[in-house]
Amino acid sequence: MKRHIRISLILGILAIITNPQVNACTNFLVTAGATVDGSTMISYAADSHIRYGELYFSKAQHWPEGSMVTIYDRSTAEPLGQIPQVPYTYQTVGFMNEHQLAIGESTFGGRSELVDSTGLMDYAALMFMATQRAKTAREAIKVIAELIEKHGYASSGESFSIGDPNEVWIMELIGKGTDLQHDEETGQPINQNKGAVWVAIRIPDGYVSAHANHARITTFPKEDNKRSISSKNLDDIFNPEVEVVYAHDVISFARAQKYFDGKDAEFSFSDVYAPLDFGAARFCELRVWSMFSQVSDEMDEYWDYATGEDLEAERMPLFIKPNRKLTPQDLMSFKRNHLQGTELDMAKDAGAGPFGRPYRWRGLTWEYNGQEYFNERTTVTQQTGFSFIAQMRSWLPDPIGGINWFGVDDAGTTVYVPFYCGINRVPENWAEGYGDILDYKDDAAFWVFNRVAHYAYLFYNRVMPDVREVQSELENKFTEYTPGVDAAALKLWETDKQLAREFLTDYSVNMGEYTVKRWKDLGDFLLVKYLDGNRKQEENGRFLRNEWGYPQPPSFPGYSDEWKENVIKDTGERFVYPDEE
Repeated sequence: MKRHIRISLILGILAIITNPQVNACTNFLVTAGATVDGSTMISYAADSHIRYGELYFSKAQHWPEGSMVTIYDRSTAEPLGQIPQVPYTYQTVGFMNEHQLAIGESTFGGRSELVDSTGLMDYAALMFMATQRAKTAREAIKVIAELIEKHGYASSGESFSIGDPNEVWIMELIGKGTDLQHDEETGQPINQNKGAVWVAIRIPDGYVSAHANHARITTFPKEDNKRSISSKNLDDIFNPEVEVVYAHDVISFARAQKYFDGKDAEFSFSDVYAPLDFGAARFCELRVWSMFSQVSDEMDEYWDYATGEDLEAERMPLFIKPNRKLTPQDLMSFKRNHLQGTELDMAKDAGAGPFGRPYRWRGLTWEYNGQEYFNERTTVTQQTGFSFIAQMRSWLPDPIGGINWFGVDDAGTTVYVPFYCGINRVPENWAEGYGDILDYKDDAAFWVFNRVAHYAYLFYNRVMPDVREVQSELENKFTEYTPGVDAAALKLWETDKQLAREFLTDYSVNMGEYTVKRWKDLGDFLLVKYLDGNRKQEENGRFLRNEWGYPQPPSFPGYSDEWKENVIKDTGERFVYPDEE
């Protein structure tokens, strides 16, 4: 492919850097010692206004010698080029593979001048390639590092959550900019700064971490003992004593660019390559604080930092020890956070409207009378394409141990359905290519969940109790089913591994299809119940009629006292009903 500076790629990346609402994702990382059952977990939310919610699936495959794989830009679908395919790729279900390796990400932008306009591997390509080519988190880090070194890095700053059944890692990287020099023999332009600088840290067992569109790795141990190695010794990553791995030039490059002139021990990746500002704190670090505050009693001291009120305050730690053991259901709950229980609760101010809606339509910032204002950016958000909680369990065979708890659209109104990593296919109406963001299909999972969500946005505090009831019913049912499904699959695995996979496939596909049908029925029910802003009388999901079969009269819920007070403040005595006497 002819190498050239891709203007569309640059514009797309600059949009990410300058507008935190674009591709803004939230990740949680949980180690085995911090969970109820000893599983590891990572979570990911693909938040984008153009991302369609679908469950990617690729079968394991042998590839003929000389095969190539095309790399596409995640933000535009522009073909960026091709790289050689490996002889064998693993099966993937979403961003989880058959060996229980899972990857999530969040974009942090960082220094805009470090975007490489000639790079080939963008963040999504790295996720797809790593899950197809690696069995463990350590191997995935090695794959990512080697791909960007060989083919160049085509995105802005990025944080990755990387987990397997035994370990959870956070990896952060950013490009090195574009310095084009022409090859003396071919005359082709070559970027002298190809590649990226990066750091990867293993989260200690018993701890949890999170990232949400701002780089979180600050200082880290340098190559002074067996715990920490540089990319010059990348094969040493498989030494279980190694807990930190970093690009060999992560500090020297910063010195060359005049970003850093202190002692090596003082070098902070985040402070150097993604300097903190108000937006990074309020829109990003506050989401990390929201998760941490639900598992720790010691987060109040970081409130001023996370809200951007004091950018000189002590940074939040990269990881903390939770005050209780966690489950996948806890992470589902964390995904639905809108700052409830704090003074910034999105459902409590005037912007929530008369029905307490904890959402604000974009833009993230807005202007009035020459003054710039902002909306809160919370974990739960309307523009989520899909999200998942990847659960990895070391005591089970890989195809049974890995569960991708997957949901489409807004995490607040989605249902997380268990898709085992060993399944042979995914439901058609959840699958890649079944509709897209501009192609409506009334039975596609993404569109079914969007219809219910958009109805809930209209009358939020009225409708959400009905939504949560069915949401809890389904997610609790799946949770209760899991031990039985595990046991049955394990029994089959002992005698017929393929039959065990077929069993897990039937279960996951059936639950996916059942969930879509149940949610479609819920949408129909909500339309009838809340038609025209009224509330129909119903009992146990059945609408009531009188003895002659005629509908019982609806109730009129009206508005809250806060809404009435605001109307009166705005209109004075315009709506005062006159005293007829």
